[in-house]
Amino acid sequence: MLIEEIIGEKLLNKGLTISTAESCTGGLLSSMLTDVSGSSAYVSYNVVTYANEVKNKVLGVSHHILATYGAVSRECAEAMVLGLKTISDADVCIVTTGIAGPGGGTPEKPVGLCYVGILYENSLSIHELKMQSTTPRREMKKLFAQKALELLNEKL
Repeated sequence: MLIEEIIGEKLLNKGLTISTAESCTGGLLSSMLTDVSGSSAYVSYNVVTYANEVKNKVLGVSHHILATYGAVSRECAEAMVLGLKTISDADVCIVTTGIAGPGGGTPEKPVGLCYVGILYENSLSIHELKMQSTTPRREMKKLFAQKALELLNEKL
């Protein structure tokens, strides 16, 4: 059974809804969740907030956080997940923000860095992922989304 199917069963059995806000995964996380037949019973609200302007306008991520810490940061992931909770009111909220490459990395924030934020039962967790910087972009996005689902499954 695929991880998205396992998560779907858990959400259904618990009567929970889920929402996503994605940057580096570009909608792939949402796509994986909705690949499951019947997912409309629990998938609530999905948004791709790739640009910083959209993170600010849609999720309420402050200009201060974006300017001080950057879009790829624990602080941004936390603001994204809290903003997602506000606009979606889903029981479970999950967000991704990272650098899929091959460009865009720095020594402080290399390609392959991703933050996953999960809010469930008033418990907020931010997870830092570090993948191989040589992984091709499409594969990197898949790895980020897969790992995010694994973290979510553990939390549920």
